[in-house]
Parts: sequence; structure tokens; C-alpha cells
Amino acid sequence: MSTALAPAFDGRSAVFAGADICDEAGLALPDNAAHPAFEDDTWDFTHVIGLPTQLSPSMRRFDFTQITDSRWRLVAKELVLAMLAPRHQSVAPLPRAFRNPLHVTSCRARLDELVRFFTWLGERATISLQQINTRDCEAYLAHRRYVLDEHGAVVGEQSHGTRRSAAQVVVDLVNYRDLFTADRVPAELRPWGGATASAVAEMPSGRTENKTQPVSDEIMQPMLTAALYLMSTLGPHAVDLAHKIRESDLHSARRAQGIRRVGPKNRVPVRELSESLAEYTRTCTALPMLDDHYISKRLAQGWAEDDPLLPVAMGTLARRAGLSQFCHPWLPTMRPALEDALAQVGVERPFGRDADPVPAVDGTSSLPWTLPLSRPQAVALVGIVRTAAIITAAAISGMRASELMELRIGCRRPPDETVPGLTRYRIASKIVKGQPLGGTADEWVVIAPVYRAIELLEQLHDAPAEEALLIGRFSFNVRFKWFKSWANSGAGQRLGLAPIPEGPVNLRMLRRTLSLEMAYRPGGVLATKIHMKHIAVATTEGYASRPGGAQAELLAEVNKHESERNLQLVLEEFRNYQEGVLPAGPGARSLTEFFAGIDAQLDAASATAPKTQRNDRDVLNLLTKRANVLHLGPANYCWFTDPSRALCLKLAGTPTADRPLIGMCDSARCPQATHHPGHRPVWAEHADRTKIFIGQLGTTRKTERTRLQADYDRALRVVAEIDAASATTDEESA
Repeated sequence: MSTALAPAFDGRSAVFAGADICDEAGLALPDNAAHPAFEDDTWDFTHVIGLPTQLSPSMRRFDFTQITDSRWRLVAKELVLAMLAPRHQSVAPLPRAFRNPLHVTSCRARLDELVRFFTWLGERATISLQQINTRDCEAYLAHRRYVLDEHGAVVGEQSHGTRRSAAQVVVDLVNYRDLFTADRVPAELRPWGGATASAVAEMPSGRTENKTQPVSDEIMQPMLTAALYLMSTLGPHAVDLAHKIRESDLHSARRAQGIRRVGPKNRVPVRELSESLAEYTRTCTALPMLDDHYISKRLAQGWAEDDPLLPVAMGTLARRAGLSQFCHPWLPTMRPALEDALAQVGVERPFGRDADPVPAVDGTSSLPWTLPLSRPQAVALVGIVRTAAIITAAAISGMRASELMELRIGCRRPPDETVPGLTRYRIASKIVKGQPLGGTADEWVVIAPVYRAIELLEQLHDAPAEEALLIGRFSFNVRFKWFKSWANSGAGQRLGLAPIPEGPVNLRMLRRTLSLEMAYRPGGVLATKIHMKHIAVATTEGYASRPGGAQAELLAEVNKHESERNLQLVLEEFRNYQEGVLPAGPGARSLTEFFAGIDAQLDAASATAPKTQRNDRDVLNLLTKRANVLHLGPANYCWFTDPSRALCLKLAGTPTADRPLIGMCDSARCPQATHHPGHRPVWAEHADRTKIFIGQLGTTRKTERTRLQADYDRALRVVAEIDAASATTDEESA
């Protein structure tokens, strides 16, 4: 690296003077959009084609005026453009420069950290980057590492990412030193011995468990129950309500067509207002009511609490009469007519009157789907239902925030019914994370509730033009806060919704929760009315449809947790074997022999080393191979050791497949299936239900009776086998 000092500063860059930022960085703009120039103190990328929807407008504007020193401002511009355009003829020769262009989002983060660093230097009376030494670098890292209270005492540490950003800004100034025109760090500066920013920040780099915690069951269950109820039961009514709100706005807004501005306030439009009131009384329609905060405002202005006209929305009455507003000086003249109409039809909030009945959450009763609402309340309720659809789509599909924000009108692909009764639902979006500018188009295989949630969002869209953003940029944290408040309020309790407890919920946690549910509950329930097996089959197809893609991360995590779960299950069954609790079923003998072999190995090891205790880790090492072939069925364990012996593959005609077809499993006959005490309730319930069906059959339905009787006998036989194994154990214990 050259050790020459920077040339004399004349206010211009020696390498980027007059450069078009977007042309140098390869960023596309519409034909009529302004191109930011290097000399501009604000680079506006608002209209760059392909930027993710998730990127807010403020993050698309690079404001260099926050750096007060003009030399350092030029350094920041040169560094940011070098990262956007690494193939520039002056950047490419730098030995430690980035070889691939950084995303606009990453460059904005680098600029924010540069602003902090230069501000910190200014506070320390540093006038040139040449004065920086290793102690300054370490001091800045410590400054960004610790969280201080108002007294300057350390109360915590920043995240690894914050520490890495602090170290990276210094490393960048070193790596791009020869590029800078106005000021440079010393040539001999090697902070932290040349270590990378990630090493300096002690980044975990995936070596530890995912730090994002799943949503607790205490929150997940009532949240998803409320979301599904609102989406399925209140959704159609909310669509109708949204339509009525838009229709009302067309006629009642101040700037609606046909609305005229009022003339002199001392001229009362008696005829227009009287005709409007007559229409209310003729149709027996209650006068519109004000929202509560407007009533409070009237009281503050001096209205009497017992004034019968206090809750009447005068402005709405005026706009119904074709006037832009109701002027207060008109009230004495119009009061008799207003009070007469009020006495005849009363006053009520305008939306949700005579609401249709819907079943309550528990299904035991029905009640109006909503109470009468003012316009703000109606808009809020539509927003709550929209949030319910977003929660449903996020929690069950596992899509990232960026992927949800890229959804567009028409993203639902036509359902594909491959065989009768089996329908595949797909939605199209873009993968943004880790992809080039513009993202990569992809499709997600989802289950029916997600598909219906997307459909509901399309119906609730204010302007559902083809390819318009379906949700757009949104804050899930804010939306969930409103959703929880509504569910816990009187409106939600009236419908029978369970309160949602306090606790953190965000899209990353929902994604993490789905991965764990898929791994640990392949035959269980994710939430009310959503069967886990459906999610495991359909959603996993979505993640596996493009191996190695961005969706593979979640599938890898699912596989990891599934392996851990299988190991624990095998260990539990081995411990049961040691205690005399034996498996049942066609594959019981093979499994028992395997456990006997493991037990013999442990006994032999203990004999040679009598002082050594064999712990669970040692046992798991011996059980790992068998755990890798364990597959969970709804009422059995499948030990898929030999595909040629798998009954399901024989029935399907695919004897060489590498996985069993759990949906076709006949565990009472398959030689690789076992039954355990935990499966007994499933078989017992199946036997009880089959017995009921047999009792309901008529005398002429002999074929169905014969088939059901065989099924019933099989279930009883399995239950008896499980009980026999348990009884043997009890007798031996006695």
C-alpha cells in the first residue's frame, strides 16, 4: 500500500468527481427520475428499480450533511460509492476492497456508522484521520460496546452486530485508505492485529443455538385461535364493512363529488338540512353518532352534558345535505328540527347496525358479529381483521417479513387438485434476503388457511389493481399490539376470545415456532383447528421444492430438531426396555433384540471399567443409527431399516423409496412398526368410534359392516397387545 500523504484538498474527489451514482453502481432508474450525482450531499435512491418493499423511504436517502467536516464528508462519499461500485477502475486494484457490490441497505448502515464515528472523533477534538491510533480504535469499540446510564455507569452490552459495525467502520477506513482524497488514516495503522470485524466482535457465526426464541404456547394458542376466528368468521363481514366505508366516503367526505362549500355562516341552509332530516325520519334511520373523543371535545368547548344533541354528528348530516360542514351558528335555528328527528329515530353509530349473527368462539351460541361502530371504529375493525390474516399467513407459512411485503394482488396460484380430495395451494412472492437487487421470484406451497388469508387480504385491499402490493410495508409489532388490545378488550371478550397474555411476538419468533412445531409435533396440533400433520406435509413441500435455496435454512433447522427429538424418543424407549416396558406390534421383536444388544454392550463396558458410569451421551451414541431411521406415525413408530420390508412401499409400488409413506401405514401388519403405551389412547378411541359406526349401519349394508368389523377387531387386537406388554411388566415387578 502506498504511504504517500493525501493530495491537497480542493473540495473535489480525485477519483469520483462528477460521477453519476446510479450509473457507477449499476442501479436502474425510471426514465423521468433524477440521478443523484457524487457532489450532491443527499443521494436519493427512492425510485431505484428493484429495491425491496421492506426498505423504508428514509433508508433510501443517504444524507451526508450529518457529517459536519467537509473532508470527512468526502471520505464518506468515496467509501460508500466504492462499496456500491467495486468494479470501478480506482476501486478494483485495492487489495482488501470488497469484490461484490454491497446492497443499498448495507451501504446505508455503513454510512450511519461512519456518521457516529466521525461525530465521536469530533467530540474528542480529533481534527484529522492521521491522528487515529490503535488506542482510539479500541476506545471507539468500547464506546459502542457498552450501554451506559445517565450517570455514565455501564448497565449492559450492545449486540454482537453493533460491535461488528463499530469495528467494521475502522477496518473499512484502513482497507480503502488509498482511495481517499481529503484525509486518510495512517499507513501503519493495523487495528486489532488485522483481525476481521466479525472476529473482533466475537460473532457467534452460527456456532450456537438460534438466539430467536419461539413464541410461548401460552401466547401462541389464544393468538392463533383469535386470528383464525376473525379471519374465517368475521372476515366476510369485514369485507362488506370495508365496502360500506368506501361507499360512505364517496358521499360523506368533505371533498366528495356533489358536496359544495357553505356560503356566509349567517345564512342557514334550512331547506337542505330539513330535507336531509326528513329522509332519516321517513326511512326510520337513526341519526349518526359522534365518536367518543369528539363528544369529549364538545364538552371541553362548553356543551352541556344533558344536551340531547351532544352525540349527534352534525357534520355527517350536513354532508348528507350536500354541504361541506355544519357551522355552529346554525344550531339555534336548526335545533327544533334536530331534536324532533332525534326523538323519532334516535341516534346510533352509523356502521354495523343490524349486524348479522355469527357463532361465538366456543360455538355454543350466536350473537351479532359487531356492535354499532363509528367510522374510526369501523376502519379499526377492518384493520384488525387484516392483521388477523397477516398473523395467519405468517405463523403457518413461515415467510419472512420481506417476503410477506413482496406479495402482490394475484399472487394466489390456481389450486391444483392432483388427485380427488388432495388440493395443493401455492402463493407467489420474492425472496429478498441474500438475493441480488430485485429479489428472486419463488412460490410457497401452503395449506388452505394461508390461501384463504391471502384471499381475504385481496378482498380488503383499498385498490385491488393487478400486481399492486398486497400488504406493502408494515410494522408487525405495531399491528400485533393493536390486535392483542382488541382481542383483550370488551369487543373480543364479547365474542368469547381468550385473552392474549403479555409477551414478545414478532415475525422471526413465529418462523422459529413453526420450525419447532414441524419438528416436534408431526402428528399434533399447532393451534386450534390446524392439524400439525397438514403443516408438516404441505409446508415442508414448500421448503423442499427448491433445495439449497433461501427456504432451505428453515428446513435444515427442522431436520436438526427432528433428529434431536428422535434421539430422545429412542432413549426413552430404551430406558423403558431396561425397566421391563416392552413394545408391541409386528416390529416389537426386532426392536427388543436391538435394545438387548445395546444393553449387552453397556454391560460389557461396565464390566471392564467397574468405576465408570455410562451416561446418556454414551447411550445416545449407540442409539444414533436407529434414531436416524425412526419415523412417527399417528399411532405407531416406524423403524425404516429395510425398504424392501416396508408394507407401505409395497402397496404403493415404490419398493426402492428412501422414506416410508406414513399416510399409507398399516402398522398392525408392517414388520417394521411398533406400538407403545403412548399409542394406546389413539387405538382405543379408534375402536370406540368404529363400534359406534357399526351400530349405526343398517342391516342391508353388509359390505361396510364386514370392513368396519375387521377394522374394529384389528384396533382391539392392538390395544390388547399393548395391554399385554404392560401386564407382563406389572407381573414381573410384583
